[in-house]
Amino acid sequence: MLTAAAPADAAELSRLRWRARRGMLENDLILQRYFAQRDTPLGKDEVAALDALLALDDNTLFDLFLRNTPLPGELDRRQVRDLLETLQRL
Repeated sequence: MLTAAAPADAAELSRLRWRARRGMLENDLILQRYFAQRDTPLGKDEVAALDALLALDDNTLFDLFLRNTPLPGELDRRQVRDLLETLQRL
């Protein structure tokens, strides 16, 4: 699981929630479920990982959620892999 020393601030969380609103309903449902099930604040590492995933286009992100494609090399970091595994379980 992802951990970080300092939680993200409210403005950063609001920005992430807005960016998580996707054009593809399936992605939207997964990401909104993720935010709804969080019982602890997002840490800075988790925010960075989520930012990296949200930079992807909808089709690539959905393929990652379905395990149809591997994580691109530039995103293949522990924090991103951990977050992606969490999202894939939703």
